[in-house]
Amino acid sequence: MKERLHVLIVEDDPYISDLLELYLIQEGFEVSIAIDGEEGWEKYYDEHPDFVILDIMLPKMDGWEVCREIRRDERQTPVLMLTGKGESYDKIKGLDMGADDYVVKPFEPKEIIARMQAILRRTHPNDQERKPIKFEKLEIDIQQHQLWRGEDSLFLPPKELELLYFLATEKNQVFTRQQLVDRIWGFDYEGDVRTIDVHIKRIREKIGDEWPHWKLKTIRGVGYKFEVNERV
Repeated sequence: MKERLHVLIVEDDPYISDLLELYLIQEGFEVSIAIDGEEGWEKYYDEHPDFVILDIMLPKMDGWEVCREIRRDERQTPVLMLTGKGESYDKIKGLDMGADDYVVKPFEPKEIIARMQAILRRTHPNDQERKPIKFEKLEIDIQQHQLWRGEDSLFLPPKELELLYFLATEKNQVFTRQQLVDRIWGFDYEGDVRTIDVHIKRIREKIGDEWPHWKLKTIRGVGYKFEVNERV
């Protein structure tokens, strides 16, 4: 995959979380860890991970509750659930709640990696599979590097188009400047995160900023989102 995907591990056993982190980093993933359910949900909301490995038996807020909250999110982030129990009831409950897969402890880290990769092949499209996005008077075709505003064909440099496409695919979701830099430029980018402000300003100058159906919106003190008003 082109980008380093961000995996959130929600697990209260440090041996398991540290072991998973080690293997995931070796596989090229960016990793963060939460040690209880409340922290897991907060990090999910703040960090917008691409994948969640979620233990069921957690302090403060159990894995069922965390999974339920994640599934209320429009992004439908893939979730792989972990448990020390082998009963079929837990597996059925997890899958019914929207988990993408289920692994019983103890497990081999390589099994987790294999399960994750299988899920990501189903749920996370690569660059060749990114489809055009259409809104009222706006269409973005990232594969053909084309942008239309109404009947007008516009040109955006690659990073500006990538940024607009990403925000549009995650409509109504707020992202910090750092999150956008990580997504578009990569985690090893050493420049100023304020480059996002410059790119947003240039995009607005080209596509306009006051369309009734959609707009690039600044969330003061936080970052940006592509806001879609589907009631217009």
